[in-house]
Amino acid sequence: MEKLTLIKLVLATPWLIWLSVGDFKRHELPNRLTLGGAAVMAAVALAGGVDYLLGSLVTAFLASVFLLLPFFLRAAGAGDVKMLFAAGLTAGPGNTLNLILLVSLAGLALAAVMLSLRRVDTARLKHYLRCLFDWRYDRAAGRAKLPPRESEACRVPFGAAIAAGLWVNLLIQLIYLG
Repeated sequence: MEKLTLIKLVLATPWLIWLSVGDFKRHELPNRLTLGGAAVMAAVALAGGVDYLLGSLVTAFLASVFLLLPFFLRAAGAGDVKMLFAAGLTAGPGNTLNLILLVSLAGLALAAVMLSLRRVDTARLKHYLRCLFDWRYDRAAGRAKLPPRESEACRVPFGAAIAAGLWVNLLIQLIYLG
C-alpha cells in the first residue's frame, strides 16, 4: 500500500495546488476538476483491489456528509462538498476521521490567518457571537447591517483547507504507515 499512497500523493499534489489557487482567485471549484480528480483517484483505488475501492468510497461518502449541514446553511458551496468527496476517495479506507480532523484544523488556521490579515469581513462572526452571548442585542437590527452572504468579503476558500488537510493526511500515511 506504500506504493499506492506514493502514487496518490504524486498525482494529487498538482491537482490540489490547482484547485487551491482557483478557489483563492475565483471562489469556485469546477466540476471538471473535482469530479475528474475523483474519477482518477477511483481508478487508482481500483489498483488496490475492489475491497480497497469500496472502502475508499465509504470514506468519500462519510467525509462529504461532514459538509452537508454547512452546505444547507449556505456556509459551504457544492464544490466544497464534491472536493471533500474526492479527498475522501483519495485518502482511502479508514481515514475518514483523520481527514476530517486535518481539514478542520487547516480550515481553522486559514480562517485565523485571513481574519488577522483582514482579508475576510468579521461582521457576520460578530453578529452570530452577539446573538449567542448578548441577551440585550437587537438581532433584527444586527442582521440588517450584515453584508450579503454572496459577498466575497465573507468567504473563506475552504477548498484550500481541504487540499492542505488531504495532503498532510497522505504524507502521514506515507511516513507512518509505509
